[in-house]
Amino acid sequence: MHELAITQNIVDTIVERTDSAEILAVHMRIGKVAGVVPDAVRFCFDLVAQGSPVAGARLEIDEPPGRARCRTCGDEFAVEDLALLCSCGSTEVAVIGGDELSVTAVEVAA
Repeated sequence: MHELAITQNIVDTIVERTDSAEILAVHMRIGKVAGVVPDAVRFCFDLVAQGSPVAGARLEIDEPPGRARCRTCGDEFAVEDLALLCSCGSTEVAVIGGDELSVTAVEVAA
């Protein structure tokens, strides 16, 4: 489960960049085709945050939909997973949205 390593890295980076201040909330963006399972990140978050200033923080995850463009016919369409196939039958597809994985904001106690 690579989500554990990703979540550990996120928590470590937050602690490092906030000088160990108490963290109230972490806001993330995990696209539908990012290859990361948001529920797994939620599960791992509480585990890796234990004993750190991030412990007890609220984790909010925005999950933007996937978007792709067919390189064959030029059609743009929604995608729900990494099985990318255009309605024209082509597999020559480029992901144009929903593949992001980022921390968008961190709320720090005053």
